[in-house]
Amino acid sequence: MGTFKSRLQTDLTEAIRARDELRSSTLRLTLTAVTNEEVAGKEARELSDAEVLKIVVREAKKRREAAEAFELGGRAESAARERAEGEILAEYLPKQLDDAELKGIVAAAIAETGASGPSAMGQVMKVVRPKVGDRAEGGRIAAEIKSQLGS
Repeated sequence: MGTFKSRLQTDLTEAIRARDELRSSTLRLTLTAVTNEEVAGKEARELSDAEVLKIVVREAKKRREAAEAFELGGRAESAARERAEGEILAEYLPKQLDDAELKGIVAAAIAETGASGPSAMGQVMKVVRPKVGDRAEGGRIAAEIKSQLGS
């Protein structure tokens, strides 16, 4: 099947052939971010699939934040473009947990740690994070833990 990065490159080539401007520019930007990361250290190296996934997660988050900023600035067209790019990137991410699944994992972690009150947030996060992995972003997890700890 090849690496995650080669899948992105293959999909980029297909998008260019299909003249899909949105998909090709989104994948091109993401692959640039991957390349930048590969040459960032003292010596160039090939990133693992997990590291490439982290970059895709980061890029998707940037699109979501940009869309929110454009929305607040009254620039609906730019916000729509960022959202569309985010949706393309979402295809490469693990399926996200729905609210009920996340609630259940957090509730189980609180029960398991016996945590209570806002000061226990870090303790609960340590248990939840490995169980959730890349299937929910940190901010969403933190908000759920906060609401369940009643802070």
